Amino acid sequence: QVQLVESGGGLVQAGESLRLSCVASGSTIHSYAMGWFRQAPGKERELVTAASWSGANTYYADSVKGRFTISRDNAANTMYLQMNNLRPEDTAVYYCAADLRPTRLRHGSPTDWGQGTQVTVSS
Repeated sequence: QVQLVESGGGLVQAGESLRLSCVASGSTIHSYAMGWFRQAPGKERELVTAASWSGANTYYADSVKGRFTISRDNAANTMYLQMNNLRPEDTAVYYCAADLRPTRLRHGSPTDWGQGTQVTVSS
């Protein structure tokens, strides 16, 4: 099991950028698939992006392709989400997640979750 703590959320205007960080503790992340989910008010939580243990294989939801970039620094036990050209519809609580089984993460049921960080994009 790994403990995850997100940071970097905030209030920005449309078109601006934010960088989220997820710091892991309790275990090294080098064996874990990791990803970012988000949940907007009144909506179900959705997978935004995910990366394999090495970062070589990535997934992006269509809504964020070309704007968001996931990266990870296994030596620092940290994952990042660079969000550019933010839109009001990106407003949500963003959650960091990890799982030793990539398919379980991709299917929305990872074993380990962070507490979430709020991202608000004003128009």
